[in-house]
Amino acid sequence: MPATPAWPPKSAPRLFVGQKVAAGVNLTIEGSQAHYLARVMRVGEGDPVVLCDDITGEWAARVVAADKRSVSLLAEALLRPREQVPDFTLCAALLKKDRFDLVLEKACELGVRTIQPVLTRRCVADKLNLERARSVLIEAAEQCARTALPELLAPVKLDALVKGWSDARALYFADENGGKNAAQQFAAFSGPAALLTGPEGGFDEAERVAIRALPQAHPITLGPRVLRGETAAIAGCALWMGTCGDW
Repeated sequence: MPATPAWPPKSAPRLFVGQKVAAGVNLTIEGSQAHYLARVMRVGEGDPVVLCDDITGEWAARVVAADKRSVSLLAEALLRPREQVPDFTLCAALLKKDRFDLVLEKACELGVRTIQPVLTRRCVADKLNLERARSVLIEAAEQCARTALPELLAPVKLDALVKGWSDARALYFADENGGKNAAQQFAAFSGPAALLTGPEGGFDEAERVAIRALPQAHPITLGPRVLRGETAAIAGCALWMGTCGDW
């Protein structure tokens, strides 16, 4: 006998929705998500769709009806509970839009729990469209089959971040002027952690002094080469996840 194909198939469209999902719940998808399902993926009655609600986890659903403006779905079965994400925060200085989009996308794929955009004196960008940034994270989470969306915080100035750093969370400071070996520093500590990376022009000396004065700060080096801001953020997250995270 031929094997029963897996359901839902891996090719099923995957969406994050803004309401809690449970077995037997009917959902109506509208707007850009409905356009994606109906016009791009061309779903029809009975077709499978995978839903994530960022609360309970990942659900198998079927299309009840679809037209140009909306798609009706029926949630049927929980596939996976919401994942437990390591307590790791990326404090990334704002970069030009396309480069910061890359940081957001890859941080989501790598498993970062929280993203804290930071404004430094040498930042080229000075604002962030949070709604657009969240859409980048959602698309990345859908692509990499993540069931827990990263928390995206509003941008904060570096001096406020440093002054407000009152908890025991380790702050690994990617200092282009040098520090201790990143992998060794990551492995030496356990518990909640954060990585601070700089902007296109790097940190200025006053910022560097203020960061290093924090008892929780651990200056690190990410190797012998000078990395772009987006490269440092991605490389640092990957190294922490491989050393202390869920890899």
